[in-house]
Amino acid sequence: MLSRRNAMRAMAMSALAVPVLDARGVLAASDPWARANHIAARVRGPKFPRRRFDIRGFGAVGDGVTDCTKAIRAAIRACHAAGGGHVDVPEGRFLTGAVHLLSNVDLHLAAGARLLFSTEPKAYLPLVLTRFEGVELYNYSPLIYAYGQRNIAVTGSGVLDGQADRDHWWPWKGSGDDGWEPGEPHQAEARAALFAQAEQGVPVRRRRYGEGGYLRPSFVQPYRCDNVLIEGVTIVNSPMWEIHPTLSRNVLVQNVTVESHGPNNDGCNPESSRMVVIRGCTFDTGDDCIAIKSGRNADGRRVNVPSESIVVENCTFRDGHGGMTIGSEMSGGVREVFIRDCAMSSPNLDIALRFKTNSVRGGFIEGFHARDLEIGQVGGSVIDVNFHYEEGPGHGFNPRVGGIDVRDVTVRTANRALNLRGYADAPIRGVTLTDVDFGATATPVVVEHVEDLVLKNVTANGEPLVVP
Repeated sequence: MLSRRNAMRAMAMSALAVPVLDARGVLAASDPWARANHIAARVRGPKFPRRRFDIRGFGAVGDGVTDCTKAIRAAIRACHAAGGGHVDVPEGRFLTGAVHLLSNVDLHLAAGARLLFSTEPKAYLPLVLTRFEGVELYNYSPLIYAYGQRNIAVTGSGVLDGQADRDHWWPWKGSGDDGWEPGEPHQAEARAALFAQAEQGVPVRRRRYGEGGYLRPSFVQPYRCDNVLIEGVTIVNSPMWEIHPTLSRNVLVQNVTVESHGPNNDGCNPESSRMVVIRGCTFDTGDDCIAIKSGRNADGRRVNVPSESIVVENCTFRDGHGGMTIGSEMSGGVREVFIRDCAMSSPNLDIALRFKTNSVRGGFIEGFHARDLEIGQVGGSVIDVNFHYEEGPGHGFNPRVGGIDVRDVTVRTANRALNLRGYADAPIRGVTLTDVDFGATATPVVVEHVEDLVLKNVTANGEPLVVP
């Protein structure tokens, strides 16, 4: 069935030879899926010269013990200086610290290659400009990082192994479930201090953490980059968020497998980024599989860059707090998100389609479109739009959420079909469900402060869905 849809989609894309674009460069059309086709066709990933730079030629040794950081950095610099190409990681186990990509460089992992990232925090110094839970700061470098670069990639069939576990990185969360024990250091004090600095308007250059802060880095983070490709690799054992494009555009994440069950181990979090395609990936995570974000609270409003023009297609979602999620750090807003032809199922998948915010985060969601989803087992709600997440109401920044359209969805089992909870003074505006079979559900729907809820051929437990 998917192959037939893809063939029809290719025909639709070819019909868009002379597109009419709106002010954001997105196809202006009454059919939102024509815009999705346009985004999917335009975001193709960069091309690289055929030059190849084997890291062994710069001193790397694939024994899993020798520190190859300097060799990998030298190979990247040489590739960049030559005008671009591929930095090859061959079969073997290569230990490294932070990897910083430069323009026109593809870091390519061959079959059987495993890039092992050091568990020594000092390997991720000096500090770099990054985001932690939606707030800008100077912190440990992400394991793979690029700032202000163009035409960069991480590709191949090898493995990126962050080596995080209950003894490394994860205990910094401060949870006994993740290896922390009383008396050991954790992130709470630095996290609270960072959030306070952001609310007080402390300049980012003065928000300096790293050693003694215990704020975990993301795994792969292109920051203010253009034309990014992440393709084919498997990502395991991440300290925190796995793929985290931030303030970037034209990003393609394709045929990637993420298997990491640590705390805050989100699979892919585009943040304040536009023209993003996530295609053919598998997510099996300790937190949200995909979460679209745009900054947190006052800092998100200061930066004020939404995430927009994002397509997710042909992906598989397994364990996760949410399958396809928007929030909770969405203070800069999110618009025009599309998900289609995806499969979700796991007893450990809490929510299939999740929208989480509150009156501290605020922000907006304008235009979420989902179709052709096959959902097996969901532990909680299939669709959850919740303004009561964490701090809840009464803090002065009510969110605006509307334009949610979900169609052609089948579900096998779930605890609840819908959990829609807006505010009396800021209702959820505009949710349309068409041809949705919620399968077997155990508890009634919750619908609070929702305007323009439209149900067309929507069933649960074999009967038309009843909304109180």
